[in-house]
Amino acid sequence: MLVAAPTGAGKTVVGEFAAWLALRGGGKTFYTTPIKALSNQKYGDFVELHGAAQVGLLTGDNSINGDAPIVVMTTEVLRNMIYEDSPALGGLRYVVLDEVHYLQNPYRGAVWEEILIHLPVDVLTVSLSATVSNAEEFGEWVQTLRGRTEVVIEEHRPVEIRHWYFVADELLPMFIRRAGGKASPNPRAREYDRGRRRGGARPERGGRRPKRPRIPRRSDVVDRLSGEGMLPAIYFIFSRKGCDEAVRQCLREAVTLTSGQERREINEHAYERVADLSPGELDILGFAEWLDGLSNGIAAHHAGMIPPFKEIVEELFSRNLVKVVFATETLALGINMPARTVVVESLMKFTGERHEQMTPGEYTQLSGRAGRRGIDELGHSVVLMQRFVQFEAITRLASTRTYPLRSSFQPSYNMAVNLVRNYNREESEHLVNSSLAQWQTDRDVVRLEQARERSAAYLASYRERLECDRGDFDEYARLWEQVRSLEGRAGNQEAAARRRGIQEAVDGLRKGDVLDIPTGKKRGRYAVLQILPARSERAPRIVALSGERTVVRFSSTELREPPAPVGRIEVPSDFTTKSSRARRELARQLSQVNGGGRSRASGPAETLDQGELGELRRRLESHPCHRCPELGRHLHFLDRAARLEREVTGMDRRIHRRTGTLARRFNQVLEVLEQLGYVAGWQLTGKGKDLTGVYNESDLLVVEALEQELFDELSPSELAAVCSTLVFETRGPESEAVADMPTKASAQAWAELMSLWAGIHNQERERGLELTREPDPGFARRAHQWAAGAPLEDVLGADDAPGDFVRSTKQLIDLLRQLAEIAPGTELEAKIRTALEGLQRGVVAYSSLDL
Repeated sequence: MLVAAPTGAGKTVVGEFAAWLALRGGGKTFYTTPIKALSNQKYGDFVELHGAAQVGLLTGDNSINGDAPIVVMTTEVLRNMIYEDSPALGGLRYVVLDEVHYLQNPYRGAVWEEILIHLPVDVLTVSLSATVSNAEEFGEWVQTLRGRTEVVIEEHRPVEIRHWYFVADELLPMFIRRAGGKASPNPRAREYDRGRRRGGARPERGGRRPKRPRIPRRSDVVDRLSGEGMLPAIYFIFSRKGCDEAVRQCLREAVTLTSGQERREINEHAYERVADLSPGELDILGFAEWLDGLSNGIAAHHAGMIPPFKEIVEELFSRNLVKVVFATETLALGINMPARTVVVESLMKFTGERHEQMTPGEYTQLSGRAGRRGIDELGHSVVLMQRFVQFEAITRLASTRTYPLRSSFQPSYNMAVNLVRNYNREESEHLVNSSLAQWQTDRDVVRLEQARERSAAYLASYRERLECDRGDFDEYARLWEQVRSLEGRAGNQEAAARRRGIQEAVDGLRKGDVLDIPTGKKRGRYAVLQILPARSERAPRIVALSGERTVVRFSSTELREPPAPVGRIEVPSDFTTKSSRARRELARQLSQVNGGGRSRASGPAETLDQGELGELRRRLESHPCHRCPELGRHLHFLDRAARLEREVTGMDRRIHRRTGTLARRFNQVLEVLEQLGYVAGWQLTGKGKDLTGVYNESDLLVVEALEQELFDELSPSELAAVCSTLVFETRGPESEAVADMPTKASAQAWAELMSLWAGIHNQERERGLELTREPDPGFARRAHQWAAGAPLEDVLGADDAPGDFVRSTKQLIDLLRQLAEIAPGTELEAKIRTALEGLQRGVVAYSSLDL
C-alpha cells in the first residue's frame, strides 16, 4: 500500500494498523523512519499504545528489545539486515516505510529503493509519503516489484491553510476571493510590490499617509503574530546564525510570550533534562543564554545545537510553553512538530554554490507545518516581503502543488558486493534495472521512442516527395547542401569583417562628433559625449546626447554600419548631464549641424575561394533537376527532411544514453572492484567480504586502508583522528581544508590515505564515476583531543557548533563500530574499542540517550 497525504491527514494510522495486525496474527512489524529523532518519537507512541514489552527500537544509538513484535528502526538498519540475511527477519509480516519521499535524497535515498527491491515478496509494505504529484507513477513502480498495490491519495488538508503577505507593518491576505469564489492575488499587496520596485512609497489610499515598503523586523513579526492570536509559530530562517541572532534580538527588545507559571515550568523541565551534564559543559554549550530565550517562550532549532537541546525545544513547543521557534528548513523534514503559523523569511536559499529560489515542493513542505489537527480551525503561512522575488512569483509558489518524486538511486560499492554475494550476474542486473530510477528513465525512453517513430514516419513521407523525374535528386540535394554551407561560411566571414569595421570606427570617434544613426530602435542624431573602453561586445561604448536632450548609451552590437561623423560641435569641458540647461544648449547646437550621414567603408571582407563556390554553383545550375518546375516544392521538403533527420539522430543518442543506464553504471562499479581485487569471477575475495559490512560514503577507501594496515601503528586517539577524515565534511563554500593532523604518525597515515584515495579516484575517473569523496581533515584534531580524554572546553573552538561536534563524533563512532566488526580478535579491534570508549562520553554519550 502507498498512502500519499498532507501533514496532519492521519496517514500514520495506516502504519499503526499494520503493527496491530502483526500483534493480532503473531507476526512482526518493522516501522522504519529516516532519522533517529523520528524513530525515538514513534517508539514512544507505540509504547504508549501497546506497552514496552511489545515494542523495540534499533538505531545507531539505541538497541532496545530488538526481538519484540513491533520494532521501530532507522531505514538503514533494515537495509543492512536484508543484506546480511539477519535472523531477525524471521516472522516478518509487515514493513512500514515512513516518509518514503526521502528516496529522492541524493545521499541516502537509494536505501528506500534497496528495501523495496530486496525485501521478500511475502512481506507486505506500507509506504507513507507527503503529498507528491506523481504518486500514481510511484505506486505503479511498487506494483511491478511487489504485486498488487493499493494507492491512496488524499489532497484535502484537515486544517485549511491561509496564506499571508507581511510588508511594512501590514499583514495582508495573499489572496482575496472574487465573485464566484475564485481566489486571486491581493491587489493591495501588488501596490506594495510596485512601490518596492520603484524604490518609493505605496500610493496614498483613502487619505492615509503612504508607507514605504520594507521587510518587517523579526521582533515586530513575533509581536504582531502574538497580538493576532496566531502563535505558536515556526519561523523559518535559512541560516543557523540567523536563527540564533533572531532569539538574541527578541531578548534585547524584551519580547516575552510566557507567564510566570509557564516560565517556572520551562525552567523545571530544562534543568531536569540536562541534569547529567556538568556545569562546565553547560557553560560551554551556552546553556544560560539559551535558557533565557526559552523562558521567554522563544527558541532556535537547527543542526548546530546538541540533540538534547533540540528535544527540549520540541517538547516545550508541543506543550505550548515555547511559542516561537526560529528554525532552519531541516525542521520541515524532521519530527512531528506542527504549529498554528509558519513564517518564511526568505524564498531564496544558498545551495552551497549559488542562491536559488525555493521550489513549490519546498514551500509546500514548510507551509505544511501550519495548522494543528484537532486544535486549530485555520493554519497560517506568512511570507515576508522579499528583496529579490516579486509578489506575483510568491503567489504562484503558494498556489502551485507540484512536488514530483524523482529517484536518486545509484549503484554503490557496498551495494555491488552485496549483490554479488546474494545473486548471480543476471539477477543482479535485473535488480538494478528494477529501481525506480531506471523505471522512470524507461518510461521517458518509451515516450522518446514514440516521438521518434512519428518523426521517422514524417521523414519517410518527405523523402518520397523528393523524387524528381528530371534526374537524381539525391545528387542535386548534396550539391545544394555544399553550396549553402559555403555561402553560410562566406556570410559569417562578411559579418565578422563588418563587426571589426564598426569597432574600428567607434575607436576613432571623438568627443563632440555628431552621428546620424539611420536604422534601429535608437535611430536619430546624436552628439558624442564619451567613448568607453571595450569590455565586451555587448557593453556600452558610446555615451551620447540625443536631439531630445536624453543621454543614450550604445553598444557596438546596436550599430548596423560603422558610424561616420557628419559634423562636430564643441562640448564644454565642464559639461555635465545633470544640468538641464547644459543639455538644452548642446541639443540646440546639435540641431544646427548640417549634413547627412554616410557609413564608413568597412574595408574588403576576407572571403572564401570564390572559384570553389563558383564551380559548385555551375554544377548545381547545370544539373537536370535545377530546371524542374517543382524545384521549390522539392527544396521545401528537403529542408523539412534535413531538420527531421537531425531530430531523429538526436533522439537516437538520447535513447541510447538512457537505455540500461544503471546496468552500465553497475558494470563500471564492478570493473573498479575487479581491478582492485574485491571481486573475481563473480566471487567475493576476502576484502570483498569485508566490504559487505561497511556502510559509508567512503566504503571502498575504508577497506583499502584496512587492507594496507594503515591504521595498525596508530594509537587509539590517532586512529580516531585519521578515521574522522572519512566521515567529516566541511560545511559551506569554504576553501580546501588544510591537513592539520595532530601527530607525526597520524600525518603519515593521512598522507598514505590520500594516496589510496587518489588511486581509487583515478579508477573512477576513467569510467566516469564519482563515488568516493575526498577525505576531509577538518575534524581530525578535535577527534584526537576528544578521544584522548580532553574536556569539552578544550576541544570546542569559539566558532564551533556543539551540534556539529556531536553529530560528527557520532558518525565517527558508527564507522569505528563497523571497523571493529570486520577486525574481530585483532590488536586493531582492541585499539578501536579504546577509541570508542574515549569518544562515547560526556555530551556525546548524553546525546545518544535520547530516551
